[in-house]
Amino acid sequence: MRALITGVSGFVGQALQAHLQASGDEVVAVDRADGGVDITDQAAISDAIGQANVDVVYHLAAQAHVPTAWEEPVDTVRCNVEGTMHVLDAAYEAGVKRVVFASSAEVYGSITPEQLPVTEATTPRPNNPYAASKLAAEAFVMQSFHGRDQEVISLRSFNQFGPGQQPRFASSAFAHQIARAERTGDTEIEVGRLDTRRDFVDVRDVARAYRLVALQGRPGAIYNVCSGVDRAIEDIAHGLAAKSTADVRFVQRDGLIRPVDTPIVRGDASALAADTGWAPEIAFETTLHDVLADARARVAHDES
Repeated sequence: MRALITGVSGFVGQALQAHLQASGDEVVAVDRADGGVDITDQAAISDAIGQANVDVVYHLAAQAHVPTAWEEPVDTVRCNVEGTMHVLDAAYEAGVKRVVFASSAEVYGSITPEQLPVTEATTPRPNNPYAASKLAAEAFVMQSFHGRDQEVISLRSFNQFGPGQQPRFASSAFAHQIARAERTGDTEIEVGRLDTRRDFVDVRDVARAYRLVALQGRPGAIYNVCSGVDRAIEDIAHGLAAKSTADVRFVQRDGLIRPVDTPIVRGDASALAADTGWAPEIAFETTLHDVLADARARVAHDES
């Protein structure tokens, strides 16, 4: 299978590219990094997809940082909604029927405990600009399915973590601070809320889900990608600390607390499992080990 990935230099993009290549697929990489293709440039993305001659497009490129979305909502909408429209149009014009779109479980927004676990039938109630932009993009994905019979599939991944994530996201931020503490002796680790509970899934398991839905998913479907287990942010923070040689302590900073947050989220991926056989394979403790090892390597590189 020959595939094109938008946003290939991102966290999920790198994991997906590695998985596809390990599975024997050819990968065409599209990214705006280093002067590459910007999905908000309609002509550029149309040319890129038109010339790629691929079987499937994995559309991952996005502004995916919630705090940035609060600060720059218009730019977030332009990237996540307008950019998605350009990718869908370009794929359709190029005759690439199958497009797998990276949505987000953030679209569910303000979930109450009575609504758990979250299924694809749960009514989305986005509570931040990033979530709203992803839900709007999903609407255009569905329009392409119903309006022009395009084989589109949306994945609502829950909290993805693993090696390679940027340190502006919680688990990687903890790991980078801990890795620096091991080298400097400064053991104060800055955190936001630690009691918030989320459904964490390893990015490498998420990458497997993308390829499986490209091969076996139902056109027009929306799938949750999740572990089915909710864990406190504290479990990650203290789990990483337990693997460290530094005696760290956590200090809450107001600036790291979201303006609006949902106390607990837990998903249900039974639809994905039924259609593709997918299930998470990588243990939580294994991911923590790999996240800290990755942070140690990157901190050492930065300081060399």
